[in-house]
Amino acid sequence: MANTSSAKKAVRKIATRTEVNKSRRSRMRTFLRKVEEAITSGNQEEANAALRAAEPEIHRAATRGILHRKTASRKVSRLSKRVNAISS
Repeated sequence: MANTSSAKKAVRKIATRTEVNKSRRSRMRTFLRKVEEAITSGNQEEANAALRAAEPEIHRAATRGILHRKTASRKVSRLSKRVNAISS
């Protein structure tokens, strides 16, 4: 257990950051799930709209430190590849 006052404060801050990060990660995953569902349904327009909504959310998560920058780019790239494959 934390002994010093600064260590106790650090524990409080970590708990707060954890909650914020959890909600941000959850929000990002919700957007990803919407894209996945649209791809599964085979609706090109719906999938494009979901991807356009999810892309800034994924990059925002990378900016905030939820994901690595390159992981975010890889996710967007793979999703857009799958969305584009629906049309062909």
